[in-house]
Amino acid sequence: MTHIKALPQALVSLIEDLSRLPGIGSKTATRLALHILRRPASEAAALARDLADLHARIHLCGNCFSFSEENPCPICSDPRRDATLVCVVEGPADMMAIEKSASFKGQYHVLHGALSPMDGVGPRELRIEALITRIQRHKIRELLIATSSTVPGEATASYLMEKLARAGVKLSRLACGIPMGMDVRHADTMTLSRAIDGRVMNR
Repeated sequence: MTHIKALPQALVSLIEDLSRLPGIGSKTATRLALHILRRPASEAAALARDLADLHARIHLCGNCFSFSEENPCPICSDPRRDATLVCVVEGPADMMAIEKSASFKGQYHVLHGALSPMDGVGPRELRIEALITRIQRHKIRELLIATSSTVPGEATASYLMEKLARAGVKLSRLACGIPMGMDVRHADTMTLSRAIDGRVMNR
């Protein structure tokens, strides 16, 4: 980052801050910082206010642990949602992706991570105990475990399946299979295995 020596310190500080964001390298951070500088000062001030408001206004929903300005969040407080059907996800971004599909009408439970012993993430670091308490206190009939198909996601799903096997609730797993438009011959063995296991029977 030798080019930074030629830049004003205020701009350098912004570039360094932006570089700490996931997926943002020094070149992208520099481009973003210069873009902000070229825009009117009012836009930069509005951006600064929005960033400051994040921690001031947004908290965790006491029921599902998603980010929200309200407690409970709009999904948990919506009477049209099925409170007996709960989808377990790793993070808020996963919840947002499922909501975009408009195919799930229940509530959520956000774990805020996945099991990864190598990174020091165990059951205590996730919202698993809160999930168990939620099952005990509410009449939940089904848990849809929608963790990712990564190694930590699969480990989390397996742990939850085993932990909740005797909880008196139906456990289901988000199906993974062949994407639309993909030839079977191009699918890897893991994808094919999950597709076969999650096959839909023709009634």
